[in-house]
This record gives sequence, structure tokens and C-alpha cells, in this order.
Amino acid sequence: MIDNEKKTELKPGKYRHFKGKEYEVIGIAQHSETLDKFVVYKPLYETKGNFHPLWVRPLSMFIEIIERDGKSFPRFEYIGSSEE
Repeated sequence: MIDNEKKTELKPGKYRHFKGKEYEVIGIAQHSETLDKFVVYKPLYETKGNFHPLWVRPLSMFIEIIERDGKSFPRFEYIGSSEE
């Protein structure tokens, strides 16, 4: 039997989006009504006014494997801890 909780664990740290930009995952948040899980993260690149907003994305979408140009790869790839 597959442990779905284990399968959806996500460690905090740096991630690279498949388009190349880097982000820091802060943690997992849970919706108070639906109990859906969301990844809370922020860009590690300069944004307008040097402002680093916090973004959320459904956990299932953050960890999914996507296909582009006949290739499969993770939407976000872990590249290291935030302390590095």
C-alpha cells in the first residue's frame, strides 16, 4: 500500500521551476475549510520594486510531472537548502 502522505512530503529549500527561475519553498499551508494543501513559496529573483511576494500553489500541482516537447520532468526541482 502506498502512503499518500509520504508521497506528498515537500522539504523547504530552493527549487528551480522548469522554465529556469528559482524559488524558496517556505512550507506547506492547509486550507481551513477544505483541508487542501498548498505550497507557500517566494521568488529568489528581483521583482518589481525589489518586492518578494509570497505565492501559493496547490501541492499536487507543485509536485506534478509535466510534459513539454515530448519530455517529462518535474514542474519544480529541488536544488538545495535555503542555508546554502
